[in-house]
Amino acid sequence: MSSLPAGASEIAAGVRAGRFSAEQAVAAAQAAIAARDPALNCFTILYGEAALNEARAVDARIKAGDPPGPLAGVPFGVKELYDIAGRVTLAGSKINRDNPPAQADATLVARMRRAGAVPVGAQNMDEYAYGFSTENAHYGATRNPHDPARIAGGSSGGSAASVAAGMVPVSLGSDTNGSIRVPASLCGVFGLKPTFGRLPRTGTYPFISDLDHLGAFARSVADLALVYDVLQGPDSADPVCSGRPIEPVTPALEGGGTIRAAVLEDWFQEGAGPEALSALAEAAKALGAASTVSLPGAANARAAAFCLTAAEGAALHLADLRARPGDFDPANRDRLLAGALLPAAVVIEAQRLRRWFQQRAAELFARYDLLLAPAAPCVAPFIGQPTALIGGREVLVRPNLGLYTQPISFIGLPVVAAPVHLPGRLPVAVQLIAAPWREDIAFRAAAALERAGVAIAKVAAS
Repeated sequence: MSSLPAGASEIAAGVRAGRFSAEQAVAAAQAAIAARDPALNCFTILYGEAALNEARAVDARIKAGDPPGPLAGVPFGVKELYDIAGRVTLAGSKINRDNPPAQADATLVARMRRAGAVPVGAQNMDEYAYGFSTENAHYGATRNPHDPARIAGGSSGGSAASVAAGMVPVSLGSDTNGSIRVPASLCGVFGLKPTFGRLPRTGTYPFISDLDHLGAFARSVADLALVYDVLQGPDSADPVCSGRPIEPVTPALEGGGTIRAAVLEDWFQEGAGPEALSALAEAAKALGAASTVSLPGAANARAAAFCLTAAEGAALHLADLRARPGDFDPANRDRLLAGALLPAAVVIEAQRLRRWFQQRAAELFARYDLLLAPAAPCVAPFIGQPTALIGGREVLVRPNLGLYTQPISFIGLPVVAAPVHLPGRLPVAVQLIAAPWREDIAFRAAAALERAGVAIAKVAAS
């Protein structure tokens, strides 16, 4: 971002030390957005002068001697399903344009602002978070900064691509079936999907309440950890937010002893392309993960996650599906209509399988601290590409980019997606999967890969 530091930690330190102002940091991000976003389409709304005024308020706090917060002056992007006070929450849709503006910030946006960070705009996504490509029928496709002919992944595509392109150092996203981990992989940045219930979802437009997670993107483990520590804390307004005590991960990035790591095989490698398998092997070697293990029932878990997604998504949007079917993205409309036809018995059976699958994962975590798997089966497909060859079969792109992420979010496990450096190739990432509430282990593993030069998130060349 201009001549200023590119990382969130460095920006905040510079602002607090008076080396440059929060206003300068935000203005630099706005200049980067103006230069790169017209070609990439990461942002749907820019906050312009409002963001600069907010940055000036941070500078005024510093001048008055008040603590500006750990993210002082850090510009960040917000996936379009987060509420921003005074603005309509579009959630990637046309239908939501008729809604009134939000009365308050989403809880996580409010926490970022209290920490001194400044939102600079809302970011493109798949309509209602239902997709893995961010090829939005209403607002256009977000393009991958590493190859603009390719997708950024989704549904948090605008959030991941804006970080990969150097427009902002960090951004907020959401992950129901892989919507942080897939774009993190395709765009080559770090992404966090925490334990289900760890971060409150208050003030975000829902997709599937049983599966929705919130998280973040960054270009370094330190920045991702800093944002995660700021976001933590209970919120009684979210019924699944556990109220567990805040457990900072930043102090643990360099310590904690040996991590017992294993590589997931079977489902989690079947169909994986050469880039995904090479990245997995590099990460496993660096972490000393010599064992391979199977997580039984992963294929059925993915199918069950599909069923829950379709059924609950259809229930949420049923009134609009009846009254305004022509205003949906056609691809999403048809999937939601199919979900409305699912028998209730299918949903019940999916929930039963979920409990069984959780037990199988718990058995693995009795032996290992960390499980490794690809975050996506392939590098980014081309925009408009309907199918891809995965595992020797021609399959639809949009539903199949989440092959390896859906079984993991189905049971709410914490994951850091770590981009693995493969010279001369498009980005890919590895899922660093920990037991529930052990985000610290996933972060320690990501930091170890970063120190080893295996996990690297580079700003994509313009």
